[in-house]
Amino acid sequence: MGPCCALWVVLALLKGLKGQAASTQPGVSSVLQSFQEDQFQGEWFVVGLAGSTHSKTDRFLLNPFIATFEQNGNSRLEVSYAMTRGHRCITWSYVLIPAAQPGTFSVDSSEGEREVLVYDTDYRVFALMLFRRQSGRQSVLRVNLLCRMWMIPTQVLDKFVCLVRALGLSDDNIVFPDLADWSPALHTC
Repeated sequence: MGPCCALWVVLALLKGLKGQAASTQPGVSSVLQSFQEDQFQGEWFVVGLAGSTHSKTDRFLLNPFIATFEQNGNSRLEVSYAMTRGHRCITWSYVLIPAAQPGTFSVDSSEGEREVLVYDTDYRVFALMLFRRQSGRQSVLRVNLLCRMWMIPTQVLDKFVCLVRALGLSDDNIVFPDLADWSPALHTC
């Protein structure tokens, strides 16, 4: 682990010790002091995923996909995703309901209640989002690396990997979409 990564993990853990909501995993809270929904809106490319249920073998199942965030009239963010599989377009969506902490949301869905946290973002280049839900007795954790372009800046990739490791996940839990034979112009829904 490099010095930048170590510093990031320490800062995340120290911030986490300041006070946690009961549902928040110990040691991890957003590094954001405030959250600007209007700046977060728009199109993001999902360029990396990590999760307690992911493994490297999932890479070939994961096609590049796009997330679009839009404010609706009642301070909620509508999120829609679009992914192509062959000649099919797969879409899904949900609504993020703001919670008390900046960048923290809940989602009420058919899969049960989920907590969503915009862990870090600069609004222009990247965002790190953390998703938590219960599936029976198992706690399911996922981290999305979002970028405004398909390229991942090195320092953003470092932040993503450091957060994944701080959450107790390994490099084997990280999946990047298979970009072989893929082009944004050719694969839009």
